[in-house]
Amino acid sequence: MGKDTIKLTRKIQLVIDLPTYEERKEAIGKLYQWQNRCYRVANLMVSHLYVQEMIKDFFYLSDEIKYKLADEKKDEYGIFNTSRINTTYQVTSKRFKGEMPTNIISCLKASLYSKFKKNREAYWKGECSLQNFRRDMAFPFTTEGMSKLIYDPEKKAFCFRLFQIPVKTYLGKDFTDKRKLLERVAKGEIKLCTSHIKMKADKTYWLAVFEIEKEKYKLKPNVIAEASLSLEYPIVVKTTNAKLQIGSREEFLYRRLAIQAALKRAQKGASYCKSGKGRKRKTKATKKFREKETNYVYSKLHLYSRKLIDFCIKHQAGTLILINQQEKVNLAKEESFVFRNWSYCDLMTKIKYKAEKAGIELIID
Repeated sequence: MGKDTIKLTRKIQLVIDLPTYEERKEAIGKLYQWQNRCYRVANLMVSHLYVQEMIKDFFYLSDEIKYKLADEKKDEYGIFNTSRINTTYQVTSKRFKGEMPTNIISCLKASLYSKFKKNREAYWKGECSLQNFRRDMAFPFTTEGMSKLIYDPEKKAFCFRLFQIPVKTYLGKDFTDKRKLLERVAKGEIKLCTSHIKMKADKTYWLAVFEIEKEKYKLKPNVIAEASLSLEYPIVVKTTNAKLQIGSREEFLYRRLAIQAALKRAQKGASYCKSGKGRKRKTKATKKFREKETNYVYSKLHLYSRKLIDFCIKHQAGTLILINQQEKVNLAKEESFVFRNWSYCDLMTKIKYKAEKAGIELIID
């Protein structure tokens, strides 16, 4: 039996809620400092975990050397003076004491140790390399790092304190479920999980993770919907009594190729553009069309996956099967045109997420 809850991540812009420019600048500087320390802490933790795991392979050490990865108080052959999961916390908290909240270090410790355990065998076999973290990575925090979320009618925004820094949300013309989710958190109906703060292009974003109950529909597990994904027709789905074609070649592929053609024309003309601010000014048009294609595909895939799940709910299909999908994926990898223009991975991810939310079992054939 699966869980009755599901976690949703929503990207919400935050604004520093301080009166003067100097105070806001100082607060933003603090956030950038935490982000910088976070990437350094993450790389340091992963390095220590790797050395600990591979110490058994240091065959040139003396036989008298203890090498059991355990607390020396609990095991006579243990080489640690604390538990293994706490070793990385001790190293990083001493090195970066006072430079960042310990709540962030604790979150990194738990998440990185969990990921390391999953890939431990692959590291040992040399099949993959250690994860490398960049300077602009998002830093995590738990609800202990923020005060209670409330709605302020005067500011027309949801406000809270992030490690004593007052912030408020900026939702703009929100046509999604962000406002409703925040309202439910403020009322105590749903809870927040470990979230992240992302600093990008002089803006602060809150990657909020909400834990909500799955939507409950009257679905029948014995009713099966079979769906086929392809570049010609994005989705064709059928049950015993009904069939639906979602999207078409003209709607999806031709429009995407038209945007790509416009991008190529912009790239050819970029060398003749006015270079007011160097490369950024010249490539302004090309950046616009790249974003346009990304947004177009993102929007269409959400629409197609939503229509597919709505079809299953309407016909009470408790099981959804993607027919011959793995075979099509292997063929797509051999054809550069199909591989470039058929976003099957993103579409499958969105279908999986929406199916889980609706309580539909997804089977990929």
